[in-house]
Amino acid sequence: MDKSFILNKTSPRSSARRGWLLTTHGQVETPVFCPVGSQATVKTLTPEDLKSVNVNMILSNTYHLYLRPGIPVVKEMGGLHKFMNWDGVILTDSGGYQIFSLANLRKLDEGGVSFRSHIDGSTRYITPEDAVSFQQDLGSDIAMVLDECPHSEASENEVLAAMERTHQWAKRCLAAHTLKSQHLFAIVQGGLSPVLRQQSAEYLASLDFPGYALGGLSLGEPKDITFETVRHTLRFLPGNKPRYLMGVGAPEDLLEGVSCGVDIFDCVLPTRVARNGAFFSRLGRLNIRNASFATQKGPVDPECNCYTCRNYSAAYLHHLFRCEEILAYRLATIHNVAFLSNLMQEVRTSIEKDCFEEFKGDFLARYQPTNESVRIEQKQKWLSARSGETPS
Repeated sequence: MDKSFILNKTSPRSSARRGWLLTTHGQVETPVFCPVGSQATVKTLTPEDLKSVNVNMILSNTYHLYLRPGIPVVKEMGGLHKFMNWDGVILTDSGGYQIFSLANLRKLDEGGVSFRSHIDGSTRYITPEDAVSFQQDLGSDIAMVLDECPHSEASENEVLAAMERTHQWAKRCLAAHTLKSQHLFAIVQGGLSPVLRQQSAEYLASLDFPGYALGGLSLGEPKDITFETVRHTLRFLPGNKPRYLMGVGAPEDLLEGVSCGVDIFDCVLPTRVARNGAFFSRLGRLNIRNASFATQKGPVDPECNCYTCRNYSAAYLHHLFRCEEILAYRLATIHNVAFLSNLMQEVRTSIEKDCFEEFKGDFLARYQPTNESVRIEQKQKWLSARSGETPS
């Protein structure tokens, strides 16, 4: 398949874009947010739940599926779509980020990366060719190259070395990729250096991949630096190819990413915060555990029409979380995924009507984002504690 993206419209006063991502398992309207199902499931949700809130594209993680149940098992079951009973679009991450987050558990050479499993401590070795082969066996619609994601405090020389290795591995992944029905995306690295980001984008663009991702961002750096880097990098990527910003999912960040010209987003945020009792709303995140919800008869978000808000009171949800009932996590996750799905539909409509900037301004005028210093502290604690595991 040669064509992976159709660009229909660009906002007249920003770089916001409206398009179609074309895959074997259907067409996806962009810009789009993809819920994360690292281990072949979006936690607590069924495929029917996802479809009910108009989600038709999800992300799974090759690293996790490689360790459990194993790529051969998924292949024997007919591929990832059949294994998880999902007939929509699947993007698989190569697992590079998870491998490199293992820190002391992995070693690099030019051939690939050796690491110890965070599950049982067994030693594994993966090459760029392996990463491609695994994703071809999974049968995902979009696969990612194996890249090296430098840690947030890496030196300039370390960032440069990671970028150069990413480039060489991307070239090897492209040479190894033979599944015509699958799109292989490159990943731009370069840390927060404008010079290196330009070099990485230009080199990878010269290889003519079907799409491009921006990796190594949203790792705890201030958000203004994140999006300054995004805007700068996108200038050097082809406008007729899809752009994917990895690991971004807060509502305000989705709007900013769209205004920069990003087409695809993914993040564990809506599912992870749901399990902690946080509900997205037009006013910001609501903590259902707060005593103010204990006797609220109406829905937690009166402006939402999802299954949770149509059928359950805030008081009942408060009760479920106080009792740590499993249903609490499911209902909160349905709401948060529905909220982002609806938000992206409104974004697409506003781009079509040439009023995205007004929509963004109106939304942000009401929305109270998480405090920046608190967000960075929480992110750093999460990154330090995860030991290679990606909760979704």
